[in-house]
Amino acid sequence: MSGTDAAPQSLFESFFQAEARMFLLAGVRIALSEDGKDLTSLGIFSDNDIAVAHIVAKQDTVVAGLPLVPLILEFAGCEFEHMLNVDEGDRIPAGTMVAAIQAPATHILRTERVILNYLGHLSGIATLTSRYVAALKGTRTTLLDTRKTLPGLRYAEKYAVLVGGAQNHRKNLSEMLMVKDNHIDRAGGIREAVTALRNAYGEDCPPIEVECRTLDEVAIASECLVSRIMLDNMDTETIAAALARIPAGIETEASGNVTLENIAAIGAIGPDFVSVGRITHSAPCSDYSMRVAAQG
Repeated sequence: MSGTDAAPQSLFESFFQAEARMFLLAGVRIALSEDGKDLTSLGIFSDNDIAVAHIVAKQDTVVAGLPLVPLILEFAGCEFEHMLNVDEGDRIPAGTMVAAIQAPATHILRTERVILNYLGHLSGIATLTSRYVAALKGTRTTLLDTRKTLPGLRYAEKYAVLVGGAQNHRKNLSEMLMVKDNHIDRAGGIREAVTALRNAYGEDCPPIEVECRTLDEVAIASECLVSRIMLDNMDTETIAAALARIPAGIETEASGNVTLENIAAIGAIGPDFVSVGRITHSAPCSDYSMRVAAQG
């Protein structure tokens, strides 16, 4: 048994840099700490009992999270060997053995649920994301995620979105100035909010996106020459009318109540982006199992 090639991990390694890696490692550390000591396994097996385990997909899925397998084992503090049998992002049928692990039985069983939780959750997001991406095929519209993520798992979930073929919206509040309904209402209007931001940040003002609920708000945001206009909870007819009013050079994003049933129709109208919270907050977990070989 040998380690995996570097190529399947290239997206993983490039994504999980700096802050993203810090949050990922913190999450793995917490997940292992939540489980505490595996008193059952420690009472049955010795430290010298080396076992082999296979991770098997129990349903058709897009695989995401495989590079976490060795990472979690490293955190568990054991000597191990592993082999990944598929590539990150592969679409596989039920019954596929995706990875094999050789390590002390106590460590395999201690990390089993943490590994499967990550692998199942991230694969579920990648699988659902891929379905939305497929529905947009043939249009000019790019699928984006949102910040509707589980606390502490945002970077892992946004990574899974990339594996599924979509792109990330802002990862945190500092990546873009996004003027939402509460900002607008509290500031007294779109013009007031945008002016305040430009006064606050001057020549170094980051890109500004404005969430618009009506065609009148679209007109005001267009006059302000913001970087992107979000068309919030608009039906297809209103989206089409809004796009006709937005000048070239301002990006457009449809958002709100987007489903697999209506996303193709939205994409056909032609916004630059469509953002979907469902791909993270409502993705069903893909089902995997870990099978430890019996002693022979």
